[in-house]
Amino acid sequence: MAKLLILYDSQTGNTERMAEAVAEGARSVPGVEVELKYYARPEELAEADSILFGSPTYYHELTVPIKQVLEETAKAGVKLEGKVGAAFGSYGWSGEAPEQILEILKNRFKMKTIEPPVSILYEPKPEQLEECRKLGKTAAEGIAGK
Repeated sequence: MAKLLILYDSQTGNTERMAEAVAEGARSVPGVEVELKYYARPEELAEADSILFGSPTYYHELTVPIKQVLEETAKAGVKLEGKVGAAFGSYGWSGEAPEQILEILKNRFKMKTIEPPVSILYEPKPEQLEECRKLGKTAAEGIAGK
């Protein structure tokens, strides 16, 4: 069974709501095991066929916990090349985090990325949560049957 990992951080609960909607969309695809987590060890990323990262933008950056996981994974030499990756997140004023994550996934880890990332100003509205569900479904469809 294909494995999809959703790894996220949330400061106010907005990115958490997005992550839950992403997971809901991914779970709609048969044959895909979906795991939703705040933290994962590098070897857990290696075991996943698809990894979606969610981070709010905090002072024009992705949050430290997400950055830490990416750095630990790089230091451990974990190969993510060819895996499906995506990014999402909420923000209050600038919104750079999801784009920064995608750049890391593409350029450092050589992942196949789903673009554009999903970025939501403040609290996600119902139609924006639907966008998150579509992101999860798209990622899951990309690995279904593996």
